[in-house]
Order: sequence, then C-alpha cells, then structure tokens
Amino acid sequence: MSLALVQSRALLGLQAPSVTVEVHLANGLPSFTLVGLADVEVKEARERVRSALQNAGLEFPHNKRITVNLAPADLPKDSGRFDLPIALGILAASGQIDASRLAGHEFAGELSLSGQLRPVRGALATSLALRAHQVAVRLVLPPGSAEEAALVPGAQVYRARHLLDVVRHFLPAGAQEPIDDNAADDDGWCLLQPAPMATQAVYADLSDVKGQVVAKRALEIAAAGGHSLLMMGPPGSGKSMLAQRFAGLLPAMTLEEALESAAVASLAGRFSAAQWAQRPTSQPHHTASAVALVGGGSPPQPGEISLAHHGVLFLDELPEFPRAALEALREPLETGRITIARAARRAEFPACFQMVAAMNPCPCGFLGSAQRACRCTPDQVARYQGKLSGPLLDRIDLHVEVPALPANDLLDAPAGEASADVRERVARARQAAMARQGKSNQALQGQEIDTHTALEPAATQFLQTAAARLGWSARSTHRTLKVARTIADLAGATSTQVAHVAEAVQYRRVLRSPGA
Repeated sequence: MSLALVQSRALLGLQAPSVTVEVHLANGLPSFTLVGLADVEVKEARERVRSALQNAGLEFPHNKRITVNLAPADLPKDSGRFDLPIALGILAASGQIDASRLAGHEFAGELSLSGQLRPVRGALATSLALRAHQVAVRLVLPPGSAEEAALVPGAQVYRARHLLDVVRHFLPAGAQEPIDDNAADDDGWCLLQPAPMATQAVYADLSDVKGQVVAKRALEIAAAGGHSLLMMGPPGSGKSMLAQRFAGLLPAMTLEEALESAAVASLAGRFSAAQWAQRPTSQPHHTASAVALVGGGSPPQPGEISLAHHGVLFLDELPEFPRAALEALREPLETGRITIARAARRAEFPACFQMVAAMNPCPCGFLGSAQRACRCTPDQVARYQGKLSGPLLDRIDLHVEVPALPANDLLDAPAGEASADVRERVARARQAAMARQGKSNQALQGQEIDTHTALEPAATQFLQTAAARLGWSARSTHRTLKVARTIADLAGATSTQVAHVAEAVQYRRVLRSPGA
C-alpha cells in the first residue's frame, strides 16, 4: 500500500483538534516533502524520522518520493509530537506494518536519532480534551507523557519507550520482528492505570508566621470566599511569608480541579507528578510583561494567570509591575478566563485564580512605621500609590495592612495557628456557600448577590452609610457585600449582620484611592 493514514492530535490552547497524518510513497526522484502548515520543529522531523528508522533496523524508502500531509492544512502544528505518527505512516505505506491495525489508535511522540521516544508537552491537555468530547481512542505516548495522560479517568493510554515497541504491535501477520540491540526491554509497551489522588498535599505552614493576627484573619476570609487580597506594609513585615502559605489554607482540590490545573501546566511543559493535586502558586517577577502574565505568542501559550488556575497568583512589589501588565488583569479577575486573540488564531485559557498582592506603602517602605522614619515626600507617596489604578484596586476585595513587629514581640511570640486548623474552618465556610448557591461568594453576580447575602435591615443601613461616606463605586459596594457574606459563613450565621459588614468595610480602607 503506497498510502497510509495515521491519527494524531495538535494543540490549540486547551483544545486538541484531530490531525490526520497522510503519507504517500510514489515513484520519482527521491525526496521527502512535508506539508500542512508545519512549524520549523515539525519540518525538522524529516531528519529525525530518517535516522530513527535506520538506527532501529527498519527500512527507509530511499528510492521513493515521500509526501507527508498534516491535515487539516489550515491548522497550525508545532513541536516534535508528530515524529512518531510520521514514522508509522512511512512504515505502513511501505508495507512494514499493518495499516489496518492502526485504526482506533492515536500517536504522539518525539523521536531521538536512535529511535527512543521522548516526552511531548500537552499530553494531559490532550487526554482531557478527548474526555470532554467523549472521543474513545487508544493513546500511544512516550514515557513521561503517558503517565500524564493516564491521570484522566477512563483514558486508554499505552506507554512506548522505543519505536520498535510500537512497531511490534502492528506487524503484519507472519512478519518477523525486527531486532535491535539498543531497543527497550519487554516493559517498553504497557497499558497505564490512572494514579490515585494524593491524600494530603504538602504546603508551608502558617504557624511559621508569628503575630500578624489581622493579616492572618484576612487570609482566612480570602481563602473561604475566593477573594483577592492586597497586603501593604514595610519591608520584612512578613507579607511574602503570608502569601506563600496562602495555598495551604485552601480546601483540597477536587479531581476536576486537579485535572484542569495540571492540564494547563502540561500545556506549558511544567507539569510535575510530585505536584499532582497541589494548588499551584505562581510568583512572577515584577519585571514580567503583560504577555508573560496573561499569555500570548504564536501559537498562543498560557501565561502566569493560567498557570495559577485553581491556585494562587502572588504579585510581590505590585506597584513595580508595568502598568499594562497590571491593567491586563482586570478582566480575568472578573471572568476567570482569558482569550488570546491574534491575527491568525485565537485561543482561550482558564484563569480562575486567587490573586494575593503585596506592596510597600511608599518608595522607601516605611510610611507610618514606628521604628524608622519615612524619607519620602507626599508627592512621592502619591505617585507611588498612584501606579495602581482605581479600577484595578476596585477588583481587589480585601486590603489589609501588615505592620512590622518589634524585635521583642517577634522573638517572644509563640508559634501561630497551624494551617490545618484554618483550612478546616475555610472548608466548612466553602461547603456552606456551595450548599446555598452552588459557587463561592466571590463568584456571585447580579441578582445572586441580593438573594444570597441575606442582609439584615440594620446591616443594610450601615452599608449604605459607609458607601456614601467613603464614596464607593457600585463594584466596591458589591464586593464588600460578598466579603461580609464570607465572614458570616465563617461565623456560621445564616444572615449577614452589622458586625460582619463592619469588618468587611475595614478591609477596604488601607489605600486612599477612588472606590477603595
């Protein structure tokens, strides 16, 4: 047979569109042509495939005109994931393997020159997309990638270590197996079973932070309601320590959350089995660009906000970030998704993260400190805090001050409350919110806010007075309502009372800015 078809998958965002690798062998001047909107990495597959077939003891048709088409032609293809399907297509077209037995299988994998299979990124995203579209196929993947894809329940994933491991399973009836001394052992081909969820993820413990009762309370409220948080204080007060322990306060990930988070990490090539079912904490440097934060490139790749999906995005030294990068966070904070639109293609990534930000009160960092005098002028302070726009601050639910502790209090203070105790209260509050409205308090929109916050008359009057005196926008008022509802859930109250609203109001008075 001079024509063979092999199925594979491309990556476009978190989608995995089907790609048919068509291989045709014809008489004529010897050549190897690859078409179908292939990137440079894909075009280089010609040399990798040629060497891999020869070094594995298989026959490469040197005297044929080889044409490989990656269909559909208008779909961008990148990476070395098509090496294995191209090699199998050539073997099937030349009659070395049975082309009919390839049906029902999909292949992906990069080939080394010796025929060994190397992992490819996005294996978990591919497997998850297949389950979402209810496509039942057998995935054949290299080591590392196969273990990722097998995490999806119900996926049929086969791991192959060497090209010959794949070839042996598709040989024609009565054919002699090729022999290669460098090939993998008998364990080279196997069906993988999904790995169990981790019983308990390991995070840094909140008990390491001494003092800072108000900040710890704000962290607990933010974790319980899914709220964003801004901490302001002098250098060395513990802002970074608090932020790095925030993920340990969040409830354990569900299987679906773990799969979605790991799929984004797999797409970016950052998936690690050791971090499976752990909430990610993404901490970009303040020199990061807008593209690095929200994603971009060609083809579009996820940014830091997507890598923090179902986890924490920690932005230290918030005013030092480029203005364009900060303003790009507005929509994802509201919608939980980011759409990367370019002239040639468009991709959508999930970005359901909790933002924790930290900043100094002024350029020198000691405004309001009782230990060191601030040397900044009022204009410098205003200019520094003015780097954060009102609309962005509006979207941050909790603003809390983290003062510096005196040395005596720091050394003599006992260990704080453990993360496990706080996480139990957070889990109970989350469960109460889910039972009441089916989502976290932060996700409430429109009429849902009025329906589920259940304000008492006195609390309503208190909030109206506070909003009028502080000049809040409608968004600020609604976000305060949602924070108050979270405080009520932590207290086990069925209605939102004056005390809950009063505490929520205090968390929006750290910075002097419009709507905050």
